[in-house]
Amino acid sequence: MSKRRFATYFLVLFSTVFCFSQTDIPTDYFKNPLDIPLVMAGTFGELRSNHFHSGLDIKTQRKEGLKVYASAEGFVSRIKISHYGYGKALYIQHPNGYTTVYAHLKKFSPEIEAYIKEKQYKKERYEIEVFPTSGTLAVIQGDLIAYSGNTGGSGGPHLHYEIRDANARPMNPFLFGINVADHKPPKITKAFAYPLDENSYINSAQKPVELRVTMQKDSTYITEKIKAQGTIGFGISTIDQQDGANNKNGIYQIQTTVNGEENFLLTMDKFSFAETRYLNRMIDYGHYIKKRNRVQKLFIEKNNPLSIYKNQVDNGVLTISDSLSYQYGINIKDYAGNSTKINIPIVGNIDTLAISNTATITDNYAYSDQPFSFSEGKFSVYIPKGALYDDEFLNLASSSDTLHFHHQETPLHKNAVISYDLSAYSGEDREKLYLGRVNRKGNDIYYTSTRIKDNALTTATRTFGKYTIGMDKTPPVITPKNVAKGRWMSKYRYLKFKIEDAKSGIKNYRATVNGKFILMEYDYKTNTLVHDFNDNIVTDTENNLKLIVTDNVGNSATFETTFFRKK
Repeated sequence: MSKRRFATYFLVLFSTVFCFSQTDIPTDYFKNPLDIPLVMAGTFGELRSNHFHSGLDIKTQRKEGLKVYASAEGFVSRIKISHYGYGKALYIQHPNGYTTVYAHLKKFSPEIEAYIKEKQYKKERYEIEVFPTSGTLAVIQGDLIAYSGNTGGSGGPHLHYEIRDANARPMNPFLFGINVADHKPPKITKAFAYPLDENSYINSAQKPVELRVTMQKDSTYITEKIKAQGTIGFGISTIDQQDGANNKNGIYQIQTTVNGEENFLLTMDKFSFAETRYLNRMIDYGHYIKKRNRVQKLFIEKNNPLSIYKNQVDNGVLTISDSLSYQYGINIKDYAGNSTKINIPIVGNIDTLAISNTATITDNYAYSDQPFSFSEGKFSVYIPKGALYDDEFLNLASSSDTLHFHHQETPLHKNAVISYDLSAYSGEDREKLYLGRVNRKGNDIYYTSTRIKDNALTTATRTFGKYTIGMDKTPPVITPKNVAKGRWMSKYRYLKFKIEDAKSGIKNYRATVNGKFILMEYDYKTNTLVHDFNDNIVTDTENNLKLIVTDNVGNSATFETTFFRKK
């Protein structure tokens, strides 16, 4: 770190730390982290699998390697590199209390890259997390900090960018003046009405009803009139798009009214990571599992503590009385102020119930506020308090080596524990066993992290479904891509392999050259393993390479060869 940056950083720290409070959001403090126009692949608060999206996904023109700049003065406070999730990620702490996050990076700037490589080689591992002190890697606004990439769980090249408050809660970057061109109103794809108790129904049915949505001449939408009784609620499937892209992004705000009076408001300004999984309570989870379409409920059920709700009357629930008419309005807005409105006419009507929604009664009833246990055959199950959102009749049964663990349409908020008695297995075989979830087609098993404890095979899961025993006695497969025995590698910058495991999956790997550890980067999306000769670890002419790859049940494969490089 240069003396200029050190002095500048602490001058800014002491002169500004009292100038900003996080109730007064600075709108001109952070700058665009890229030097290209912002085009969104994803927006803040977008509905993702089991979580809300915590930042902006900025398109990088389908390329990797774009320069990423520090949004503001500060210091690198955290660097995390993982195979999954954010991949290569950088965190900058700013003197006003906020933190910016830059994720899915290809690599870091030379100074930061050298710092983290030294840490990786010291620990002899690729995945790493470090927390540099304030005087180690100081930056000023506009400094090059990294290059954009596609690492971790990224589905394509882009920069994931976040702004977090002093309590590590992600906030909507649009609040800070990070602007993007947007002239497109949100779109509504589906609308549903829900009867909410045993005395309520909609159109003579005691089940959710999909509503036909029609656009009117003034560009607002209307549904057909519904007949209802009792307590009901509504839900919508909606997306938003910004200029320059057709990605189906998330919305900023939903407001509902009953006869012109507001009864519900949802705003995507800020949330905490501790609450983000409650997304599964907010959406119609069963509909999502069946149709892969997320419908946001516009009412708040029990065990839903989300902080994104701002104003609500009776939790957004409507109570419909006989012979009265109601106008239910939904107004969806993006951050730029574009809006889409939908009107739903309702008439209270006591009618003959044609379709009832009778629950499937089983011998296993679980209360959401109590732990639940089940044992049958070789299997036992423990569901902790708070794992279920509702009290449920659970469909549980074991058959030989398979457990029918309720159904995937019901969400689990916390990990349930499944155990399988290993008494019938010998020591050699039992070490190669694992518990896995059977896919929906029933023709494959997804490995779930498994361990042997007290003569039982145990896994923790937050997904209901069918689980069974798998056995993996096959070691991983190592395929060299550019190295062979006796080959001269002087013209190559990278040493490349493909590694695969068909059953339990890759757990770890380790490579050495002439007995010295070399760092290799694993991309699970392409099954590639790569070493960069620019690390300057391989310095001899004759080099004996050894690569060991291990799967999740302990099978290992070893590749050895000798290659040559000019000094």
